[in-house]
Amino acid sequence: MTTASVNIEELRALIAGALEIEPEEVTDEAHFSDELEIDSLLMLEISTRVETAFGVPENTVVIRGATTLAELHAFVISKLVGETPACPVIRPRPLSDPAARLFMFHHAGGSHLLYRGWAEHFPQDWELCLLEAPGRGQLQTLPLIDDCDRLVDYFHTAIAPLLDRPFGFFGHSLGSLIAYQLTRRLHHEGDPLPVWLGVSAYGAPRGEAGADGRPHLMSDDELRGWLRNVGSPPQLLDNDDVWRTFAPVFRNDFKLLDTWAPPRAPEPLPVPLSVFGGHRDRLIGEDRLLSWQAFTTHFRGLERYEGDHFYLMNHRRPLAAAITAAMRSAAA
Repeated sequence: MTTASVNIEELRALIAGALEIEPEEVTDEAHFSDELEIDSLLMLEISTRVETAFGVPENTVVIRGATTLAELHAFVISKLVGETPACPVIRPRPLSDPAARLFMFHHAGGSHLLYRGWAEHFPQDWELCLLEAPGRGQLQTLPLIDDCDRLVDYFHTAIAPLLDRPFGFFGHSLGSLIAYQLTRRLHHEGDPLPVWLGVSAYGAPRGEAGADGRPHLMSDDELRGWLRNVGSPPQLLDNDDVWRTFAPVFRNDFKLLDTWAPPRAPEPLPVPLSVFGGHRDRLIGEDRLLSWQAFTTHFRGLERYEGDHFYLMNHRRPLAAAITAAMRSAAA
């Protein structure tokens, strides 16, 4: 079987056959468990059919944990051409037996490159794990995810094997929301919890809509102006060719933020939580940052640095030192 013959329509028909539905009901991005109601037994049946049709071992398909047809198609192709499927966890300094792991989540429209060069500022026996959302970087072939719960699902599956030692979460902007929601997911399911959670440049969840509008519905000119106002780099916004590449990613990520429904009266997490922000952040003021106190039983305070929404770009070393100290103190 050649990769050219691995047509997504064949996989669509395969899944439809297992579910006894029409192929057109299996859209490229329909979520297996939510929209198609594929449970573990059905997934095993589909995996067996994939093995028979394409020679990809069924246990490999199950372990991969593809959640949509598009993801499954990309995975099958990668296996047949002998490539390791792209992983959302980038480890710039892999360790066989790290003392701790720090998982870092990027901002809207961004990628793991937000944290490029950070590893050198952390303890040598720590392993940094940079999370990459689908549709960017080495995951460009995967469809974007515009729903918070689905992105949390995706990252939960990816990091589950790495929670075998003390670990912490740090997220910037959108990454703060994902880190918080992933911590809630781990707590709800009785999985190991992070010893510490750090949120940066993102206000605690609140019931009413924010005053900053709904960026994913803005026109191109409005969105570029809005991003310029909060501190996004001009080289990304002023070049039309570059903008055309990144605009769909921004809109996708802002849709995730704009459509996320905050939990009603959430139980404070039993996880130490620290907050970070920039003094000149036009999106998030001090009051919104301090409101995180109500979401944890162990609030570790707010640290602010000179700069705007992307203050952390100019404070890698002191921020890494603050994260290290907070995580060590929380784990003590």
